[in-house]
Amino acid sequence: MPLSQRRRWLLKSEPAVFGFADLVRAGREPWNGVRNYQARNFLRQMRPGDLCLFYHSGAKPTGVAGVARVVREAYPDNLQFDPGSPYFDPKSSPDNPRWSMVDVEPALAFAGVVTLDTLRTLPEWRDSPLLRRGTRLSVLPVTPEQFGAVLREVGLGSENLA
Repeated sequence: MPLSQRRRWLLKSEPAVFGFADLVRAGREPWNGVRNYQARNFLRQMRPGDLCLFYHSGAKPTGVAGVARVVREAYPDNLQFDPGSPYFDPKSSPDNPRWSMVDVEPALAFAGVVTLDTLRTLPEWRDSPLLRRGTRLSVLPVTPEQFGAVLREVGLGSENLA
């Protein structure tokens, strides 16, 4: 899929739980455990080839550590059916799953983190929900301009993601 047709997203995770380095080691991983309906709906809009800024939350410093690529579109999150999982949902069933996940792979590791403080200085990010107080979604849409601004901060262009 041409870069111009790919959607762009931001995925948030705490590096102590699952960081970008973990994704690099795994090679491919399901993005599961999302238990917010709006974030779930964003997952359901993702398509293979879409690009995701991988954001480290709860870290010092917080910020974007790299780029992931969606490799499998949304399918039922298996953790919702596991009574031993903290993401178990007794109201969900295989016939009517409430929660979804996608599979992602690493596309580009950054040498350093593009910090939240840096994002706040970029005009492209001025209206981002990430910068608003109270936004806790783990999956957010990102504009092509926001995505490009992050790549420029690390000295790269979109040709690095072809």
